[in-house]
Formats: sequence, structure tokens, C-alpha cells
Amino acid sequence: MDKLTEQMILELLNPQPGERVLDIGCGTGNHLLFFNKLGLDLNGVDASSLMIKKARERLGKRCSLKVVRAEDLPFDDNEFDIAVFINTLEFLDDPLQALREAGRVTKRKVFIAVMNSLSWYCLCKRLQGLFRESLFNHVKPYNLWELRSFVRLVFGQVPMAWGCAQIWPPFVGKMAGLITESWNLNHCPFGSVLGLAATIVYRVKTDNLPLTIGMKKAKQSIARGVTIGNCNTMEGVQSDERGLSV
Repeated sequence: MDKLTEQMILELLNPQPGERVLDIGCGTGNHLLFFNKLGLDLNGVDASSLMIKKARERLGKRCSLKVVRAEDLPFDDNEFDIAVFINTLEFLDDPLQALREAGRVTKRKVFIAVMNSLSWYCLCKRLQGLFRESLFNHVKPYNLWELRSFVRLVFGQVPMAWGCAQIWPPFVGKMAGLITESWNLNHCPFGSVLGLAATIVYRVKTDNLPLTIGMKKAKQSIARGVTIGNCNTMEGVQSDERGLSV
């Protein structure tokens, strides 16, 4: 599943070396290692301190890592080029708020990868969960139409690109690639892994400029001193203002 997701990232995001990526729900850092190979500036957040600890052990100083909830990101507007949710949205109580935050801190694209609720793979796993404890008993998979509606609710009518990848049974082997190419299953909405990239379109975009000089206390305006101290009538105000202008 990770390999299929990484292939969709390359196709839908086209990340460029040096771009800042924020992996929301980064876990132990599997995909951050992939982004590191692409030459991206690495940043990851996760609600679990244990996950962040393991990610830090794997990535060291190559990545900025924080224990943070996806619904409340402690970053400035437009701070990152790309934000990704890879098997994260399924575990969130408020996915819409998490998407709003991702759009706020991102200036190019937001990428979402989820387990497809309409795939045979997901349906089989859900059925297995009826008879034994399973991870799929604690997640909320999504389909293409749900993801697109989420994006429209949060970002409006923005450009979207999507793809699907199928997890084939082991016995299919090399035939899987031929089947996918022949039937163009990359755009079949019933694949096991679903990926969607939304391009951020700004109505208002902030430009964060750091102060490079110290601030000094401003002196009191001359006009303010004259009008308050010497003017009791509207005629007096007009007279003094004319005197000042001369």
C-alpha cells in the first residue's frame, strides 16, 4: 500500500526538490523517508508522542517533528508548499477541520490518500473484523465522492486530480501490471488505495514578512496636540488646521 501511495504522490503532486512538505499524521516516518529521497524540506506532525519519538529515531535532524493534533496546527499561513494526509483522515474525529488547517498552512497542494471504502480489499477486511479484532473496526474509510465533497466544502471549487491503485492477490503476480494498463484501472474509483490532490486557489493570500528593525515609540502627532489642546469649536479646528498647513 505504501508503494502504491508513493507512486500516486509522484503523479498527482509532482514534488520538486527544496519544497517544504508537511506530513500530517506522519506516524513513524515511513513517507517522510520517501520525501527525503526526493530532496524535500521535511516536516511531520502526529498526535502520538510515541510515533514522533520513533520517527525522530529514524530521521534524526533531517526532519522537524512535533506532537500536534491535525485539527489545530501551530504553523503560519502559507508556511508549506505541500501538505499530505496519508492514511490519516480515516482516524480523525473532525476531518473537515483538519483539511481547513492543512489548506491554511499550505500554498500549493493538499494530498489525501485513504483506504477506499468501495474496494474489494476494504470490504474483505471489514468482513474479517466481524469475526476477530481488526484495525478496520476502528477506522472510517472513504470513497472518491466523499473526498471530493470534503474538498469542495472546505476549499470551494478548486482543481482536483485523483487516482486509484489496486492491491492484487499474490497469485496474480506480473499479470497485475498488464491488467491495469489494459483496462486503465488507475482511474477506476473502486481501487484499494485512493489518492486525491487539491490545488489551493486563494481569494486572499497573506504575505508574512519578518521585522528586521526594532520598533520605537511614536511621538504624538502635532495636529492631535493642537486640536485637542486649543480647539473647543468646529470653527477653531478648521482655523488651526489652516494655520498648520500654512
